[in-house]
Amino acid sequence: MTATNGGPTPAGDAAGTRPGAGTDPARSDTVSAVVRQWQAVHPQLDTGPMEIIGRINRCAALLQQAEDAPLRRAGLSRPEFDLLGALRRTGHELTPGELARETFSSGAAVTKRLKQLTERGLVERRGDTRDRRVAHVRLTDTGRDLVDGILPEQLTYETAVLSALSPDVQGELAGRLAELLSRLEGLGGALRA
Repeated sequence: MTATNGGPTPAGDAAGTRPGAGTDPARSDTVSAVVRQWQAVHPQLDTGPMEIIGRINRCAALLQQAEDAPLRRAGLSRPEFDLLGALRRTGHELTPGELARETFSSGAAVTKRLKQLTERGLVERRGDTRDRRVAHVRLTDTGRDLVDGILPEQLTYETAVLSALSPDVQGELAGRLAELLSRLEGLGGALRA
């Protein structure tokens, strides 16, 4: 068996049970239960990656669910809000192609969302004076007010969630997650290929 770093499992660290492992009886989150189940079925597996990635995924799902509540009340989906947010944070008109890059979406998905948001009066499209194939999109006053009303509520929720962690721990966590994200973004799908 190998440790999380790819080296041999340290002596006395049977079945991937190292400090902080899913077998730690002090941990009672849902990922710990899943890890314990996998270790019972496959005691030779190193579940270290599952303990980290599983917790990131679980935290993301719970945060997304809570943060989507104000969006649902406003009749928006997460991808629609992301599009509105991109227009608000950049502070200027964007083309649909630029919006696709800003929101990590396909061109077709952006086109569909823009149609819906235009019908609701949240964005406006105008043609390019030099190239009629290009459109420029901007927030309407209604769209800007909607984003400006929702964002503070989301940030208040995020602040409350993170208040359980000290500022030093928050800084360290942000740094570690930034390292992981940079690595994943740099690799694209290379690890899966």
